[in-house]
Amino acid sequence: MVKQIHQFQQQETTYFLGEQLSNLGNHVERTRTVIVIDENVERHHGHLLHDWKKIVVKAGEDEKNFATVEKIIDGLIAFEADRKTTLVGIGGGMLTDVAGFAASIYMRGIPFGFVPTTLLAQVDASIGGKNGVSHGAQKNLLGIIRQPSFLLFDYTLPLSMPAEEWHNGFAEIIKYACIMDAALFDYLEANIEKALSRDVSVLQYLVEKSVAAKTKVVLEDELETGPRRWLNFGHTLGHAVEKLEHIAHGKAVAIGMVAATRFSEKLLNLPNASTIRLIKLISDYQLPVAFTSDKTAVFNIFKLDKKREKDVIHFVLLEEIGKATTMPIPITELKQMLQEL
Repeated sequence: MVKQIHQFQQQETTYFLGEQLSNLGNHVERTRTVIVIDENVERHHGHLLHDWKKIVVKAGEDEKNFATVEKIIDGLIAFEADRKTTLVGIGGGMLTDVAGFAASIYMRGIPFGFVPTTLLAQVDASIGGKNGVSHGAQKNLLGIIRQPSFLLFDYTLPLSMPAEEWHNGFAEIIKYACIMDAALFDYLEANIEKALSRDVSVLQYLVEKSVAAKTKVVLEDELETGPRRWLNFGHTLGHAVEKLEHIAHGKAVAIGMVAATRFSEKLLNLPNASTIRLIKLISDYQLPVAFTSDKTAVFNIFKLDKKREKDVIHFVLLEEIGKATTMPIPITELKQMLQEL
């Protein structure tokens, strides 16, 4: 197990890399801790935590709403949680987002930590302090940036995920490779078989590279005024597709990344060979690449995107594989490029 301490603006976050869920009691005081866990994780791993105070919530992106937050808060009240109680979210990205949000508003904020259990949550959702819920058609519209006090990474937890969820996690790893790590892109190309067969040593390498990449960006730009925007590569369009098609986050981001590289060809002269290379990698990891959604419906969602300022959206594009940039694109121009996809 490797312990890392990162100093964010508000507070310190401790990472326990390669720790086991069964050792959670070494890092929090059991009697002053409440766990929020989704039903799938409870079914697979709940026996490791059978005598903890526990709130079990439904799984799935559709549960990322105020009803789930209320359920968590009602649970905290029932356990007589006070300001010194720690809330620990154990689950995928939906669960960590909602648990962090509930902890941030309960009694104006109690400490919280996460044990991400899916590949997607380990490489992305649990890191960086973004907590919140969706509202109507708008994904993650309501939320707060507040860092967890700790993150516990148990590399065996994602191994119990269904195959589709496994592939879903690779989209964010591919994203880091595209925006800031060309060597990681090469590694992903060279280790497709091992990665898809759930080789734990490959998983560990990919998670630790991804955690380091995201942490570096967040430490530089915690409140998302500059480089942190790069982490939205593939997401502006992806979030709209995800909402419309009700598909997994990773699949939607994969489609969004391909669209963003097409825009990069047009606006930044990214070589077409780079787009083809990305399409092949995404396909090899069994994620979709084709944009088939209703373009008007997509446009109507992303014109309300959080990254919009007046008549432009700050869109993340690639100068080359391993190097991103942000460009303000007028809404009207985006609409036109969408039609041409």
